[in-house]
Amino acid sequence: MTITVDDYTYRYGEEPAVDRVSLTVADGEFLVLAGPNGSGKTTLVRGFNGLLTPDEGAVRVNGHPVADDPVAARAGVGMVFQDPRDGFVAATVGADVAFGPENLGLARDEIDRRVDDALDAVRMSDRGGERIDELSGGERERVAIAGALAMDPDHLVLDEPFTGLDLRARESVLDRLAALDADGVSVVVVTHDLRDLHPLADRTVVLSDGSVALDAADPSPAALRELGVRPP
Repeated sequence: MTITVDDYTYRYGEEPAVDRVSLTVADGEFLVLAGPNGSGKTTLVRGFNGLLTPDEGAVRVNGHPVADDPVAARAGVGMVFQDPRDGFVAATVGADVAFGPENLGLARDEIDRRVDDALDAVRMSDRGGERIDELSGGERERVAIAGALAMDPDHLVLDEPFTGLDLRARESVLDRLAALDADGVSVVVVTHDLRDLHPLADRTVVLSDGSVALDAADPSPAALRELGVRPP
């Protein structure tokens, strides 16, 4: 179960936001994708499940080209956006988490099981009836993660999941990511700040100007600072 990226290039106009990037996210790997703003991180990961189609190159999820079956890719790769509100489609917690499984055409009892399991995983059991617009920022982040988990993905991608979170909410999200990693889910976290993530990361890939500038299991603080990334 892998995500494989081969010579991925994506342009906005004439300028490449991502330029011939190749990498593999292995089964069960915890990968941190770092880099300063504008380095191409979000553009790259949105190709993992077909939200963006590269101008050149290809992405395969679990061996299958994303371009051939984006629906299967989105089932295999759960995506949590930088602003959770970008991904919400329903007014209440339970309805939003159920949306993805419903669109897979699953039986009602399977949908209910997935929703219950996903909300339990983010410590929001029995809160399915609450309105999303009344939740705190940290609670919204956890609902977004639950929505991704309800798709039962092999891989979970989170784009700057700690933006705007207080310390308690940050610690709660970190706990959930550590638990998912322990359960064998591949996790990709997009960030410009490696605080707290370093103990979880199997590997850190740093983008600079749309290209891979560093790929290491334990990059040095000096190398990270030089590339505009805050070290742990």
